Amino acid sequence: MTLKRKLSMVLAVSALSALVTAGPAAAASHQPAWRLTDTGSTAQFRGLAPVNARVAWVAGSAGTILRTVDGGRHWADVSPAGATELLFRDIEAFDSRTAVALSIGEGEASRIYATTDGGRSWRETFRNDDPAAFYDCVTFLDRRHGLALSDPVGGKFRILATADGGRTWKVRPTAGMPAALPGEFAFAASGTCLVAAGGKALFATGGGATARVFTSRDGGRSWTVADTPVPSGPTAGIYSLAVRPSGEAIAVGGDYNAPTAAPDGAAYSHGRTWKKARTAPGEYRSGAAWASRSAALAVGPTGSDYSRDGGRTWTRFDTGNFDAVACTTDGSCWASGPNGRVARLTH
Repeated sequence: MTLKRKLSMVLAVSALSALVTAGPAAAASHQPAWRLTDTGSTAQFRGLAPVNARVAWVAGSAGTILRTVDGGRHWADVSPAGATELLFRDIEAFDSRTAVALSIGEGEASRIYATTDGGRSWRETFRNDDPAAFYDCVTFLDRRHGLALSDPVGGKFRILATADGGRTWKVRPTAGMPAALPGEFAFAASGTCLVAAGGKALFATGGGATARVFTSRDGGRSWTVADTPVPSGPTAGIYSLAVRPSGEAIAVGGDYNAPTAAPDGAAYSHGRTWKKARTAPGEYRSGAAWASRSAALAVGPTGSDYSRDGGRTWTRFDTGNFDAVACTTDGSCWASGPNGRVARLTH
């Protein structure tokens, strides 16, 4: 088993909006904070898909998928039948009834499931039959058009696409995909190695000589690639991306095997180039999300951070262990992680 495969198996807003405009004293007295919910689960939730302040889905280890429709006060186990051997690492939800979940692994362990009845039933809509492929993340450009990302097969990253909301999937030709670097791959850490907004799709990499970001503006048919200043290595690189419809993007990462040391593990982009954050979280971060026009969050096993300036500087506000973070259009931000941890952001 390759080092990537071993690592991936081990990896088994109102609050921030106020901080954007507040002065230093006000910001200090209105620090964001996580409020844990009781999921009743011990699964590790790396897949996170909040819809709004009331509805959210999480997906994780042992084939576990949970859903809440009351802001996290109660969680229902809506796991697919017969999926206990699977590692769900990503879930995308459109409402309280419709969601698409991705399990990761070599060969047939990479699968996609879809539900349209709130998780009462699931349909397996894709099962990988190529032993060389390993799917890491899934994203949707709109309710119908979605993409899933596999590590390189034959020297190029592989893209899977749907045009019917995840009911059927097809592998895209690789003619428009730049060649991968030796050892380059994507991290299945929080379902955010592949993201989309404003008609664009982006995915991030590590493992090779340089951590890079690939961008598509035509639904995943062709891609351009840009180097980033985030250090890369066998277990290091960009673990998470977040992009706004206007194009601003942030990247966070580090080295999973050295979680307390990632001095340059964050970058930001307002165009085609990436710049190193002036003040990075300083430690490994596996998830990132935009909370408002210029406010963002980052989470990892050693804590959470916020940025009030589009990812240029970051400030620690929590030391709890989370893997994923996501925010919704109504300003609600959620985080998920090991031992059934799911939280909502408060002041």
